[in-house]
Amino acid sequence: MKKSIYFQKVALINIIVFFFLQSCSSNNSSSTENWISLFNGKDLKDWTPKFTGYELGLNLKSTFRVENNLLTINYENWDEFNGEFGHLFYKDKFSHYKIRAKYKFFGDQLKNGPDWAYRNNGLMLHSQAPKTILKNQEFPISIEAQLLGGNGVDQRNTLNLCSCGTDVIYKNQFHTDHCTNSSSKTYHGDDWVKVEILVLGDSIFKHFDENGNNVIEYSKPTVTGDYGSLEYYPPGSRVMDGYIGIQAETHPTQFEYIKVLNLSGCMDKKASNYKSYYVNPNDNECEY
Repeated sequence: MKKSIYFQKVALINIIVFFFLQSCSSNNSSSTENWISLFNGKDLKDWTPKFTGYELGLNLKSTFRVENNLLTINYENWDEFNGEFGHLFYKDKFSHYKIRAKYKFFGDQLKNGPDWAYRNNGLMLHSQAPKTILKNQEFPISIEAQLLGGNGVDQRNTLNLCSCGTDVIYKNQFHTDHCTNSSSKTYHGDDWVKVEILVLGDSIFKHFDENGNNVIEYSKPTVTGDYGSLEYYPPGSRVMDGYIGIQAETHPTQFEYIKVLNLSGCMDKKASNYKSYYVNPNDNECEY
C-alpha cells in the first residue's frame, strides 16, 4: 500500500515536471529571435539593382557581386564616375524591425567620385518600391543610415541620418537638413564595423553603434516631393514602411552580413507562431 502511494506521488511529480518543462520550452520558443539573413553569402538572389540612368534590374558593370562570401561593391570594371549612383534592394518590405549589419570599406574611390562619397555607403530604410524609381532618379525616397569610414585624419561619424526626399522629426523639431551627424566615433582604416538600427513604423528610428550606444534617433519621416514618383509618394505623406537597400556611391565596400528581425507578426499567444517580442500585430499570419 505504501509503495503504491509512493509511486503515485512520483508519477504525479513527473507529470508536473513534464508540463513545467513544456511550459518553459514554449516560453523559450516564443522569445527566441528569428533573425532573417538578407544576404545568403553565395549570390544576389532576392536583391535587385538600380543605377541612375539605367533600367531596374541592370547590375551595371557587375558592380554588385559576391566575393569570398561577402556582399561586395566593386569598381574594378569602371574607368570613372559619371553620375551613375547605384542601389541594391532586398525583395521584401518591412515596417517594424531591427537590422544588423557588418561592413567595411576597402581600396580606392572611383575616379571623379564626389568628395563626400569617399568611404561612404548606407542602409536605405523605408525605401520606396524599386519599381517606382524613375530612370534618372539618383536616390530612392527613403531614410538613410549613412555608413562612413574615416580618412585617417578628420572626424567622420558613422550611422548618420541622411534623408532622401524626406524630412523627419529630430530633437522634437521638424528637421529638413539632408544629413545630420550621429554621436558615434570615427572608424579609420579597413576594419569591420558592426551596426544595429531599430525601426518602429514611423514612430521611431534609433541607430546603435557596435557597443550598443544609441548615437542618433528621430521619427515621423515625411515625403518632401523634391524628387521621385509623386504618383505613388505624394508630398506630405508619411513613410510608414518600405524596402531595405545598400548603396554604390563610388567607394568599394563589403558586407559580411545584413540581418533583419521582423517585429511584426502574430501576437495571439494561442498561435504556434506567436513571438513575445512582436510589437506590431499581423494576425493574418497566425498559425494554429
